[in-house]
This record gives sequence, structure tokens and C-alpha cells, in this order.
Amino acid sequence: MTTEKETPRDTRFKPGQSGNPNGRTAGSRSKVLLALDVLGEGEAEAIVLAMVEKAKEGDSTAARTILDRVWPIRKGARVPFDLPTVTTADDLPGAVAAITRQVADGELSPDEGAAVVTLVEAHRKAIETHDLAARIAALEERMSTK
Repeated sequence: MTTEKETPRDTRFKPGQSGNPNGRTAGSRSKVLLALDVLGEGEAEAIVLAMVEKAKEGDSTAARTILDRVWPIRKGARVPFDLPTVTTADDLPGAVAAITRQVADGELSPDEGAAVVTLVEAHRKAIETHDLAARIAALEERMSTK
């Protein structure tokens, strides 16, 4: 039977205290990155111009590299879709059916359809909350008149 040897409590690091207080300061760059900065400093413009020329010549890797830096991929792209007006809970099945039909027809991807259904679900909760609040108010009104 082996037992784990416990480290004496007085030699452990204190919370918030660095194990190497004389080490590199937070946020500073490593020696390798500093050396690369010096090497690239004078050549950065020439490198960019060479990449642009390669992209113009049809090098798709160069073009993609440049475009990714200058014009990054948009996150959360707008996706047009058709949705009937939803004002009551009775309208919700038709809305979900419309989304499902657009996914089945290939107008929306399954991920996009799921995102839209999530929005419809939030709308359902809002309608439900509104309806419950109205019913409670009506019950309270009836109880106060008795």
C-alpha cells in the first residue's frame, strides 16, 4: 500500500504570489518574438507587396492570407428567410413548419434553421409569459370583486 507524500503547508505558494517573482513580466514578448519583430520591421512592406503580387498572379494561398487579414470572415452572417407573422401561440406551428420547409428545400442550412427555431422558441416564451400575466391579472380582478 502506497501513500502519497504530503507537501508541507509552509512551502506552498501563497495565493496571488508568483512562483518566480523575478521572471518575465506579464504581457512582455519573448526573445524569439522580439527577434522576429526586428527582422520583419524593415521588410514588412516588401513582404506585403510580394504577397499582393503573388495574389494578383493567381496564388490563392496568398490571396486568402491577404483577404483574411484585411477582410475577415463575417461572423453571424445575415440569412434571409420567410416567416409568417406570429402574434399568438396558434401561429407558432406554422412558423416552425415554414422554417422546416426552408431547411428541407435547401434555402436554409440545418444550423441556420435551428438558430431561427431558437428565436421562434424565445418568441413563444414571450407570448406565453404575456398570456399568463393577463390570466393572472384577470383572476386577481375576479377575486377582488367577490
